[in-house]
Amino acid sequence: MAHSEAVVVVNETQVSYIGHDCEVIPDFLVANYGRFATRLDLSFNRLRSLTGLKAFSQLEELIVDNNLLGNDLRLPRLPQLHTLTLNKNQLTDIEGLLEHLQEVTPALEYLSLLGNEACPNQLVSLDKDEDDYQRYRYFVLHNLRRLKFLDSRTVSQVERAEADARGAFMKVVKPKAVQGCLPRVAISTMAGIQRAIVSFVITSSDRGMDRGMDRGQAYGRGLMKISCCTSLCIYLCPDAC
Repeated sequence: MAHSEAVVVVNETQVSYIGHDCEVIPDFLVANYGRFATRLDLSFNRLRSLTGLKAFSQLEELIVDNNLLGNDLRLPRLPQLHTLTLNKNQLTDIEGLLEHLQEVTPALEYLSLLGNEACPNQLVSLDKDEDDYQRYRYFVLHNLRRLKFLDSRTVSQVERAEADARGAFMKVVKPKAVQGCLPRVAISTMAGIQRAIVSFVITSSDRGMDRGMDRGQAYGRGLMKISCCTSLCIYLCPDAC
């Protein structure tokens, strides 16, 4: 699809190119605005890559909400970037993203990841609760220590202190699926563990009955199979209990 420069909105050093279904940053944006833009808004497109962003060397604010950016997202080094919003994309790996941002955005103070699976709240899953979200905040703040604002709220001094003390241990654990163990789900609260156990026991019981066991035998067998997995999840996430 051809993209027209006529639809670019420019206000001094602020450049907006919103809602045009582009999958990459158009060449004319790079050529005409890269050298002076300090704020770039590319929301409501279909971006899968930010190739070309290196030309925007003066960038201080980048808004790329409602795109298709995934875990392969790579930014150039942007030493002056203080604001980055990535709401409603396809990011799932929070640890990988934070490691990358540590390297390329040393001045980052405002970050928003709402609407991504990497940001565990009820916008993306009804299984998530405020405890899940708060652990995520501690983990992000532990890794990006200059942040003053995360998602929809300011970082408090109390929250910062907690992140410094415990944030490294707040990563959501996603155990791999193995035979006879829990399904591959991220369990970070006791409620989540309980829901997974109930589902798994029912499935195990049904399979056992298919093999000629009665309901009691099948149910007991299912409980025995998952006891080790439950203990592991509780060990990895002790604050969830």
